[in-house]
Amino acid sequence: MQKYRPKNSQGRNPFFVLMLVAIAGAALMLFAKPDLNLFPPKPERISITELIEHYKADELKNIIVKDNTVDAESFDGAQYRSIKEPGTTIVDLGLNDPLKRARVEIIDTSATEFWTNLFVGAIPLLLLIVLLIFLFRKAGSAGGGEGGPFGFGKSKARVYDGKKHTTKFIDVAGAQEAKDEVVEVVDFLKNPKKYEKMGAKIPKGILLVGPPGTGKTLLARAIAGEAGVPFFNVSGSEFVEMFVGVGASRVRDLFKTAKRNAPCLVFIDEIDAIGKKRGNGSGGGHDEREQTLNQILTEMDGFEPGTNVIVLAATNRPDVLDQALLRPGRFDRRVHIDLPDMEAREQILAVHAKNKKFDATIDFKSVASKTVGFSGADIENVLNEAAIASVKTRSASISQKHLDEAVEKVSMGPERRSRKISEKEKQIIAHHEVGHAIAGHFTENCEPMHKISVISRGNALGVTWFLPEEDTYLKSEQKMKDEMVSLQGGRMAERLIFGQTTTGASNDLERISRIARAMIMTYGMGGKTLGPVVFAEMNRSRGIFELTEKEFSEDTAREIDREVQSLVEEAESLCEEILKKHEKELRLIATDLIKKETMTREEFLAYFE
Repeated sequence: MQKYRPKNSQGRNPFFVLMLVAIAGAALMLFAKPDLNLFPPKPERISITELIEHYKADELKNIIVKDNTVDAESFDGAQYRSIKEPGTTIVDLGLNDPLKRARVEIIDTSATEFWTNLFVGAIPLLLLIVLLIFLFRKAGSAGGGEGGPFGFGKSKARVYDGKKHTTKFIDVAGAQEAKDEVVEVVDFLKNPKKYEKMGAKIPKGILLVGPPGTGKTLLARAIAGEAGVPFFNVSGSEFVEMFVGVGASRVRDLFKTAKRNAPCLVFIDEIDAIGKKRGNGSGGGHDEREQTLNQILTEMDGFEPGTNVIVLAATNRPDVLDQALLRPGRFDRRVHIDLPDMEAREQILAVHAKNKKFDATIDFKSVASKTVGFSGADIENVLNEAAIASVKTRSASISQKHLDEAVEKVSMGPERRSRKISEKEKQIIAHHEVGHAIAGHFTENCEPMHKISVISRGNALGVTWFLPEEDTYLKSEQKMKDEMVSLQGGRMAERLIFGQTTTGASNDLERISRIARAMIMTYGMGGKTLGPVVFAEMNRSRGIFELTEKEFSEDTAREIDREVQSLVEEAESLCEEILKKHEKELRLIATDLIKKETMTREEFLAYFE
């Protein structure tokens, strides 16, 4: 197991040592001067001839000769400086007349020059030594921290003591099925003999699969905390270097260290960085990533019996992993961690609210209903934003208003009240957003309208927020058609009130076209001509359907375009009919929305009671 190594203290820091040496040398040079004077007056520069004339006139009190510089002081306090020719003595200059009152002093600088030359000559050597020490230590830390520059191939895994690890299963909310899948792993690490007695083998590898932010890493830490065993944490990208063989060397060192500390857990985060499917030879057999993957395959399949080392790995892209990595004997168990449902979101809110101060009137259930599609990380971010907002407003606790604002900020972006919008544009934006709300309200299957706002958020000039009342996993054909009608509401309201449309509906049209094309090409909801045929395949790595390859004729393509256009025009026609019927309410609500800036569902429904 890697030992904890404290950071360099000041006494061991090479740059600190260099600074001390520089200060000592400067002090040595300073105090080695016999004529130490910290604030000397600035002398007048004169020629050596003029200085000799002052000497002959017996006007000088002191004369100091230092190397080729001659400094003189007169009886009235004047300072002079002159330069003599090299090799010229005071006798040659005539400055040795015993009848003159001037005191002549000659300073020998040989001792000072010796120390100065020694110090200046030692600086490059000291810098070179410090640089070498720095490079050796950096090379040692890049290779795992052990062995100096020879530790470049050592594992970079962080080691945590399981007995001191505080994360438990209770801290992982909203993933009950995933916890049930790994509970026997904890039991095996605690009581391996019970399973060996029955001839049972615990999975060597467990792959945690789920969208980003759903708690894969948290679950791995909880397993280690529950089992009380050492926990090796490393990211897949830390194995990959530009030097061939380094990644494989680090894998060998990681598993070697893990076996010495068995029973233990090895957690490889983002394993898709090194576990992608191997190609058809492109890049050759010396590809660094492939060699790292091959070494992982060898190490996982080569565990000695009774080693008790379990490998956990996390990824949100299981479809790109090599099949050899997923076969039984390696990662032979796959645990899915999905986005939390309503009940799970409420549990996650309760977990992250433990160290925060809330009002007694807080309703976490309402917050959970507004966070459909949020991951655990998103929910944690909502509570953090609410806490920050309460501090900004100098509140004693976090209120329901803070939570609602935080949900809107995380899902739609922060408000941009500084954006200057003209009155005419405000009118267009208000009618556009109210058009969405009315069109959605008078369709049977559209989600309920939650809030309308003309306050700019992110890139949007206004927002109409529809929220589902419960978690749904299927969409009917009619529901998608009603969504298209609601999306048409903005531009149709602009055309009805102002006689023309604007660029504000570009995103709406893009979403309408995407829904219509998905209905025809992906879900087999075309007419009799096309029938229930899928013309697009899902790109699993991106989680969306897209046209990967054209496998149909030009006539079929024209028919697809015709039916897509027919769906869009049908939604447009129905939306226009709804808005014309409720034009009076459209104008009235838009006028009130401009004054209020924000309108809730209850306020909106009051216009139709």
